[in-house]
Amino acid sequence: MKPFSDFNSKLDILFTDIDDTLTTDGRLPAQSYEMLWKLQNAGVAVVPVTGRPAGWCEMIARLWPVLGVVGENGALAFQYKNKKMHRTFIVDEDTRLNNAQKLQTIRDEVLHSVPGAAVASDQFTRLFDLAIDFCEDVPPLDKKAIAQIVAIFEKHGATAKVSSIHVNGWFGDYDKRSMCETFYENNFSKKLSDNLESAGFVGDSPNDEPLFAFFENSFAVANILEFKNELATLPRFVASEKGGLGFVQIGQQILHCR
Repeated sequence: MKPFSDFNSKLDILFTDIDDTLTTDGRLPAQSYEMLWKLQNAGVAVVPVTGRPAGWCEMIARLWPVLGVVGENGALAFQYKNKKMHRTFIVDEDTRLNNAQKLQTIRDEVLHSVPGAAVASDQFTRLFDLAIDFCEDVPPLDKKAIAQIVAIFEKHGATAKVSSIHVNGWFGDYDKRSMCETFYENNFSKKLSDNLESAGFVGDSPNDEPLFAFFENSFAVANILEFKNELATLPRFVASEKGGLGFVQIGQQILHCR
């Protein structure tokens, strides 16, 4: 990993994680939100990419200075354009409802088997996945307990990803990367994979590793150093600050290169 200040390319679009990347200690600092506006005003489109739920994405797409938002780990993308909300979903309604029943079975097993685990407080606004809280609103669970949660999801044939606060699980072969590619192509009528020199991604944790591997211009806030030994693919550039302040550092460098 190189210091963020070594980055020297021009970006037109920036995909970014939210929790512990834009936020610090669970809150969105004024500096992070201001940087979103600065990037937009400079011609850099920003697209949050998150495990957070559809309900959050509706608000973010409508109120934040962003081109759109990819949510629930790639199950959906929302974009507010010309005073209309445009929604892309990965599966049809019948499939979603069938998957929801299977996730309920997993939910019951996790809560019975893993003391201290809880359903995430934002679950009621989710459409496609199940989020199990291991440190956001509950006392932090250890790595063994987190691994047990992942194992329960996988035993039932679900995909499970560990973020900085939740284990998110779902049925289907979609992911954040595939929806980023779909969102980009829908907006620009060209493939993201053919235009990576002008695109970037910012993350903070192991569940961002597939995007670190995909994007030529991959960044992380300093939180990533806690997971350095767990990652096969590291981001190319890293900020010296954690969370929102790290995002601001990266944003400033991107603006400097404009």
